[in-house]
Amino acid sequence: MKTEKQDGAVPVTHKLKVRTSRRTEFKDVTAEIAEVVKESGCENGMCYLYVPHTTAGVTINEGYDPAVAHEIEAAFDRLVPTVRNSAHAEGNSDSQIKTAMVGTSATVWIADGKLALGRWQRIFLRILMGRGTAKCMSRSCLTPRNE
Repeated sequence: MKTEKQDGAVPVTHKLKVRTSRRTEFKDVTAEIAEVVKESGCENGMCYLYVPHTTAGVTINEGYDPAVAHEIEAAFDRLVPTVRNSAHAEGNSDSQIKTAMVGTSATVWIADGKLALGRWQRIFLRILMGRGTAKCMSRSCLTPRNE
């Protein structure tokens, strides 16, 4: 984790690497992001999440029932099926189309030292490219706790 001071705020940048097992997969990374916020000492501010990939992204959705994430994965695959014989050399145009539909970033408020998510909300890294490793970068613009 890299920490730097700037104008009274303490921005913290953290890179999270996530292993994937399916071509289309939603991985819940809420606990990992919450831990980064906790370790940062942030009381109030913003947590900006960004995925530097053209075939993956980050989203906030219901996480109480894991069936929701599976149904979203299946819906993505129905809406944008794998492109066979694609002109794109890497053969992952479907993954890039899915990412273009939903984006690569999200912002979460930080209040009282915690992510200000709704009761059922969780943060998901959306893997749309297949098996491997994806990374999610979080940068928190923080108001430090009074010590």
